[in-house]
Amino acid sequence: MILDLQFKIKNNPLYLKYLRENSYWYKILNRNPSMFSEFENKVKEVYKLRTTDKISKAISTIEMVQNIVSSLK
Repeated sequence: MILDLQFKIKNNPLYLKYLRENSYWYKILNRNPSMFSEFENKVKEVYKLRTTDKISKAISTIEMVQNIVSSLK
């Protein structure tokens, strides 16, 4: 694996955690470093770090607060 890629992985604990849980990515990244963007997308998908996931979480939090407030009335 190229050194630059190793630094990116070591500096991000989520990348490192995902890589340890899914070790097949070692082989993929070692053979084809250009797959790193796909690796990043997969990590974001699994740990729900995408923008759509954040929006969904905010909406569900707002709905929960509205339900609590409406039940207190």
